[in-house]
Amino acid sequence: MTDSVRILGIDPGSRHTGFGVIDCLGQDVTYVASGSVNSVKGEFSERLRLIFDSVREIVQKYRPIIVSIESVFMHRNAASALKLGHARSAAICATFEFQPKIFEYAPREIKQAVVGTGAATKEQVQHMVRQLLHLEGSPAPDAADALAAALCHANRREMVRVMGDDTLSVVSK
Repeated sequence: MTDSVRILGIDPGSRHTGFGVIDCLGQDVTYVASGSVNSVKGEFSERLRLIFDSVREIVQKYRPIIVSIESVFMHRNAASALKLGHARSAAICATFEFQPKIFEYAPREIKQAVVGTGAATKEQVQHMVRQLLHLEGSPAPDAADALAAALCHANRREMVRVMGDDTLSVVSK
């Protein structure tokens, strides 16, 4: 018998950090919650604090045992990539107290796992997340991307279990 696994997906951003929580039992995936941390006002350090505090509250409330987060991709603008990296770090650090296993996936890998192509648009990701989770409406783009990150790990977890190697794409334990 397979145990239920709760996965928190995170789509990091310096202004909007999406989150999505799913439960997996065998091949069955169930939507739990999703939303976005909007950190558009204030100094950058204040926005990072908001991301940290909000993700910590989400982890405390939903108690995921897995966190699946989008990795930083190369931006044309180095300053934007650096800010994204800071936001991602704030989100990851917010989970440490609860000790989930943290996995990272490239944006193209997430899109491939959910839509079937790494070049999928945000609208295609929203549509497939809605279909896969049997949602009434489409989640906001950042929440959909976070749910897609969680679904990506749900799709990969069986391979990790079969291989007996839980270090595949692990950021921390």
